[in-house]
Formats: sequence, structure tokens, C-alpha cells
Amino acid sequence: MVQTLEVGATHTLDVLVTDANTAEYLAESGETLPPVFATPFMIAAMERACAALLSVALEEGDVSVGAKIDVSHVAPSPVGVEILATARFTDREGPLFWFDVSAEDPGGLIGKGRIARAILSMDKVKARAEVRR
Repeated sequence: MVQTLEVGATHTLDVLVTDANTAEYLAESGETLPPVFATPFMIAAMERACAALLSVALEEGDVSVGAKIDVSHVAPSPVGVEILATARFTDREGPLFWFDVSAEDPGGLIGKGRIARAILSMDKVKARAEVRR
């Protein structure tokens, strides 16, 4: 049953920093990047938290997709620490569902910002992607 997403609703998920989600892991040959939690993985955790919140509003065959991101990564996190990524639903503007997001490690805030997601049919997403081949 589809539910209404309530303003102020939150979802938090945890991610363990491992070698496989560091900036160093993403480096290509000849590049030097630090062995700390990589920004793309932080944003992915934030997006997942948003998607988990929005899942209550999906009808069968629908999926939520990222639409806009404004996020800052403000502190490094070493391998072995747990990251908590939190999304809080703030409002809806037309087709966009807006979330305030943050990420923390044991030392405090590592990232924050806003993310917008939209709801589309999975078939439509697949069809739109297919024409881009």
C-alpha cells in the first residue's frame, strides 16, 4: 500500500569504511589519492537513505531516481570506522522530493547537503536509458 511521506521523516543507514570504498581504491594507474572514505561512496550512502525513505510512496513498478545533488564532503574518515548517513524529508516541489542529508563518523560530521529524488516507472527509466546506446 502506498503511503504519504511525512515531512520530517528520517532514515539512517550505516556503512563501514573499507579499502574498497576509499578514494585510493578508485585511483587509476599513476594517480595518488588518500586511503579515506571517498566522496562518491558518501553520496551513495546519502542517496540510499533518501531512497529508503521514499520507498513508502512507490507504486508497484515505480522506482525513485536521483535528480539533484548539492553536497559538501567536509572531513576525511579512515578505514575501519562506521559512517552513519541520514536523510530527512523536507518538502516536495512538483515531481521532486527534497531531503536534507548528512553523514557522520565517530569524530563528527563528515558531509552534509540536499538531495532531490523523483519517482518514475522502472520501465520508463529502462526505456530512456536504452535509447542512449
